[in-house]
Amino acid sequence: MRPLMIFAAGLGTRMRPLTDTRPKPLIPVGGRTLLDRALDMGRAAGAGPVVVNTHYLGDQIAAHLSDRDVAVSHEPGTILDTGGGLRQALPLLGRGPVMTLNPDVVWTGPNPLAALNAAWRDDMDALLMLVPLAQAAARRGAGDFSRDAGGRISRRGEYVYGGAQIIRPDRLADIPDRVFSLNRLWDLLIADGRAFGIVHGGGWCDVGYPEAIPLAEEVLHG
Repeated sequence: MRPLMIFAAGLGTRMRPLTDTRPKPLIPVGGRTLLDRALDMGRAAGAGPVVVNTHYLGDQIAAHLSDRDVAVSHEPGTILDTGGGLRQALPLLGRGPVMTLNPDVVWTGPNPLAALNAAWRDDMDALLMLVPLAQAAARRGAGDFSRDAGGRISRRGEYVYGGAQIIRPDRLADIPDRVFSLNRLWDLLIADGRAFGIVHGGGWCDVGYPEAIPLAEEVLHG
């Protein structure tokens, strides 16, 4: 089993007014909350332990998870962003490479976490699940990465980061800030030539704003 971190601490500002009274991970899409969809994906991929971080309306998420074997890493005060949040959660996750998952997307086709596990190699420090920009439903903006013939990634290109990865957390210790994005760690690993990507073989939709929910449900019901 490989540990899994689910990022659920965000403020959900793009999803207002739906997030005025509940955190974005608890918004239902296709009859199931985004967080439950992420947990189902982790369970199907054999993840463990599973950690969910919280900040905005975190008591609702903690109550939602109260009867499950899921640890909560709460971030009171200042939200730590993805890098700071992962670093805080490491005592709960344990050593070694960890999977991380953004719950505010929906997937169809192969389980992305299982696919990442199958493709992981010891020469990798990060393996990201990528989606071709042309197939990234509800995505706003340009692509995030390019990918060479060997799978190594570089900044800017025709692929979107899908929100699932395996990453070695060791070099988080090299970043002095308390609050920072995992983009900082990716840049270090890209510079070392140890950041890779594989391409998702199914559907994908960014559920980042209210108008994306019906688009996500179309993807799910394909």
